[in-house]
Formats: sequence, C-alpha cells, structure tokens
Amino acid sequence: MDKLTDIMNYFKGIELKQVIDFLIAIAVVIFFYIFSSALSYILIRIFKRKKTDKERIKKMPFYKPLKIFFIILGVFIATKVLQISGKAMEVITLIFRILCTILFAKALADCFTPNSKTMKKLQKKFATNTDDNRMNFILKTARVIIYILAVLIIIGLIGINLNTILAGLGIGSVVITLAAQDTAKNLFGGVMILMDKPFVIGDWIQTTNYEGIVEDISFRSTGIRTFDNSLVNIPNGVLSNEAIINWSKMEKRKYKLTLKLDLDTPVEVIQRLTSKIYFMLINDSNVINDDTYVKFDEIEPDGIAIMIYVFTDSVDYASYLNAKEHINRNILQIVENEGVKLSYPTTTVLLRDTEKVKAKKVK
Repeated sequence: MDKLTDIMNYFKGIELKQVIDFLIAIAVVIFFYIFSSALSYILIRIFKRKKTDKERIKKMPFYKPLKIFFIILGVFIATKVLQISGKAMEVITLIFRILCTILFAKALADCFTPNSKTMKKLQKKFATNTDDNRMNFILKTARVIIYILAVLIIIGLIGINLNTILAGLGIGSVVITLAAQDTAKNLFGGVMILMDKPFVIGDWIQTTNYEGIVEDISFRSTGIRTFDNSLVNIPNGVLSNEAIINWSKMEKRKYKLTLKLDLDTPVEVIQRLTSKIYFMLINDSNVINDDTYVKFDEIEPDGIAIMIYVFTDSVDYASYLNAKEHINRNILQIVENEGVKLSYPTTTVLLRDTEKVKAKKVK
C-alpha cells in the first residue's frame, strides 16, 4: 500500500510541461524514424540531381549511413527537448559526435570498393588501365587510411592527448617493431606481388609446397584453391621469397612420347609410319607446327625408338589432357593401320643346369 502511495505521489509531482516535453520528444524520435528514408533520399537528390531512380539511390554508399544518422539525430534532438543538462548531456553529445564520425567514415570507405559507381566513373574518366589486383590494393589502402583517420578523430573527441599516445608508442616502439616484423614483411610482400605481378587472381600457380588457382590477394596473404578443393592462405612474405611457377603464363605446352617398335620392323615401314604420324600432327588444330618432330631416334636392345616431340597451344591442364588424349588415339590408330607391333620391355634369364655341373666335377 505504501509503494502504491509513493507511485501516486510521484505522478502528482510531475508537471504538465514535463509531460508535454516527453510527448514532444517521443514524437520527434518517431518522426525521424519514419521519415529517415525520405530525408536521406532528398539529401542525396540535392547533390545527385541526375539520379532519378530511387532503387539506385538506395544502393549508394551514403544512403544507409544517412538513414541511421537521421534516426540518431532524432534521438539527440529529443534529449534537447527533454532539457537534459550537466554531465549526462555532455556524454550524450560525445556519443552523438562519435556515431556521426563512424557513419561518415563508413559511408566514405564504401565509396572505395571495386563495385562502387564512383570508382568506375573515375576509372572511365581518367582512362586508367590499372589491373584488378592493383586497384583492389589501392582501394583497401584508402579504406584503411579513412578508418585510421576516423579513429584519430574519435580519440580527439574523447579528449585523449595524441602527443601522449605518440610518446607511449615511442617508449614501446622496440616491442611493437619486434611484434610487427612478420606483419610488415607480409605487407611489403603483398606490395611487391602487386607491383611485379608474378601472378593475378585466376592464375594457376605452383609454389614449393602448394599448387592451385589464385582466389585472393590481400594485405597479409594470398589465397590459393588447391586441386583437392581446399583453400590455402600463404603469407605474402613467404611467396615473395619463393620461386613461383605460373602455369597460366605458358604460351604452349610440350608433349613428348617415345614409341618403341619391334626390332623386326622393316625400315620402309618405319619411314612410312613416321611420315604418317608427322602429317597427322601438323594437321592437328591443337598442335603448333613450328616445333613438331617425329624422328627415328635410337636402336635399343628392346626395340626401335621413335621420338615424337610437339607443342600444343592447349595451355590449361584440362584442355591439355584432352589434346594429349586426341594425339595418343590418332597415333595408335596409325600404328594399328600399318600393322606395326610395339615392343615391350623384356628380360633374358639364363638358367644354370646344376646337375651337369656336378657330373663334370665327379669326373
């Protein structure tokens, strides 16, 4: 009963002006919440008069941050209406400024993305030929700089002296340097990879321990999708110091085969066979004719060696296997049509007659 009385006395003590201020504050918050999308749209339209499509405006980097800003602005104005003062108002103002800084940094950073309309217009305007890897690196660097500046601004808003922080960094610079050695090594390795371009995203590369398709090149590491479908992230510092084979940069692939014929194969048949195989190869669409050789190479104990040496323009592994299979099938077809027998590795085994050896010894 006493608690009920206290509650009733509390409400009796509330003045009409306080009630009106509270209702106005709620109305302000609701207004900005409901019309935040419309206000964001109108503000963007003021600066982007050519943008008439509402859906395109909603996809712009500043649209969502502006929408959140207007909601926060409504809450901030509501606190002003409620006439909050003292330390509480100072904290609210500080939070409002920090949130505005974060939203602005987020919107500005989103402008520096590969799919950003702004960046596409700049590339088109200045006709830059920068490849995707370099452009991604530049955009990532720009975003990092924006967020670093935002952090420094927030530190200043909080009231922390930057000189004190820098002095503290000076004292602990040795520790930070030792701890960041690998990070710095990987960062500079990434810069060297992007500058020298030993490979780009989509290339098939082979390192000392891994082989696969490059999926991503970031500040710290490079992602390679191996042929067993696992993703390997290799530090850029390691890659920049390793020998890398870029199979995608090949202009042609070598195909070499040694065909062993039976020792009894007549010379005329050998000549006819090599001529037909050579003619088949130079007329194959996958074979580069400039370096095609079909030669009677060697006479070996187990057969006559015919060397077949060609290059194919089927560079990627899948098409190379298809070209190789096609050439092998045609070679076997020619051998079969000529009735030539292929030789196989043979081993001659001499058996010693131990009984005769014993008889000779007895005599």
